[in-house]
Amino acid sequence: MITGTLIPMRTITPDAARLRLAQYLSPAFPVGGFAWSQGLEWAMDRGIVTRATLAQWLADWLDHGCGWTDAVLVALSLRPGAEYPVLDDLARAACMSGQRLSETAEQGAAFAGNVATITGEHHPAAALPVAFGRACAGFPLPAAEIIAAFLQAQATTLISAAIRFMPLGPIDGQAMLSRLQPAIIAIAERAATASKAELTSATWGADIAAMSHETMSTRIFRS
Repeated sequence: MITGTLIPMRTITPDAARLRLAQYLSPAFPVGGFAWSQGLEWAMDRGIVTRATLAQWLADWLDHGCGWTDAVLVALSLRPGAEYPVLDDLARAACMSGQRLSETAEQGAAFAGNVATITGEHHPAAALPVAFGRACAGFPLPAAEIIAAFLQAQATTLISAAIRFMPLGPIDGQAMLSRLQPAIIAIAERAATASKAELTSATWGADIAAMSHETMSTRIFRS
């Protein structure tokens, strides 16, 4: 049973919104992100992604792949009058593999269920970027700030997967994330004003990795 006083989203202050944003994106918020790698595991297993090439893989993910598409979906979901069922369909259609679809759908359903329990508001299941954008739509924060926070959390999950799979120390992973932050900010600002027509992806290597992961006989991650 949830007790205590919940902060209504319609009256939330910027400071409270930032705390709620940090809560939603915390590794402790139970959505199961640690179990997925977006095909990165297969790429590491084949030696395509190494300690030396991981940073470029992440940069491409952010600029041309799932990082960009999720950023646009979050942006569209933050806007007044957003049609969430339509955006959910769009998010699912943008998935290039079965595992990628399961990843965003299962995490999104868990996220929406958690938010509904915390806030007492109705939050039906949706793909993760749509569920996240919908939950943050009433926050009195710039859209780019919310999108950047989401992207950093997603990048952190991928780096964490690499730390568990390859010889990459936690401090090295944090340094890599720090170097990625200027690009995260730039992509978030670009996505904040993007339209549905800009929901594009061109990371065929990552898509092939995600599809190939489905046939791995031994694996740590679910995608």
